[in-house]
Amino acid sequence: MKKFILAAFAALLLVGCGLGSYSVASGRPDEASISFVSGTKSDVQVTIDDNTYTVQTVKTSDYKVNRNIKKTAKNTIFMTPGKHDVTVKKGGETVYAKTIFVSVGEHKIVEL
Repeated sequence: MKKFILAAFAALLLVGCGLGSYSVASGRPDEASISFVSGTKSDVQVTIDDNTYTVQTVKTSDYKVNRNIKKTAKNTIFMTPGKHDVTVKKGGETVYAKTIFVSVGEHKIVEL
């Protein structure tokens, strides 16, 4: 009888082990974005790593530090995370030229 109880207990211990492979996918998408803020809403030419885009700036009064900017195709550029050379021209004049770093899922706001 002792052997039967011991064998049943050992079988329950082995069956109770959760052996197997489990896969979980989570986290942020592998992209970053950048938007530009200025005193007036205007079109600017943005060059990021030799690629040129035309976007609209967001008015400063519409942007507050703790408030998100709605990401649209008109005012946001999506890019890969990492280090990028950014140049912004307004009316043919360079108003911003820097190397920036954006991390995964970050929405960088550049004030002009």
